[in-house]
Amino acid sequence: MNNNKSACSFGCPVEAALAVIGGKWKGIILYHLNDETRRFNELKRLIPGITQRMLTKQLRELEADQVIHRNIFPEIPPKVEYSLTHFGLTLTPILKSLQEWGTEYIEKIITIRNQT
Repeated sequence: MNNNKSACSFGCPVEAALAVIGGKWKGIILYHLNDETRRFNELKRLIPGITQRMLTKQLRELEADQVIHRNIFPEIPPKVEYSLTHFGLTLTPILKSLQEWGTEYIEKIITIRNQT
């Protein structure tokens, strides 16, 4: 890893990546889309605490960044499904690494709290 911190200013790849996947909700949305195509209400049920408005906003941003695909079926009532694009699938190893790191972090925090 490059230790030159000044290289991470304007145009920093880490900043660019976090602009796309960062925030409170995008990571968990991507996590749930990583294994299968999902409908809006299914995502809403899987993500406790997210409002309909926020889920819509986050999905639109991910779609604009070409990370997810929104498939609208010409039915009544309308049916919309969300899935990762080919580009979005490149996030799979990153999401897996974040999941593993998160598991280790949770275990570490539990251990620390049990010691006090």
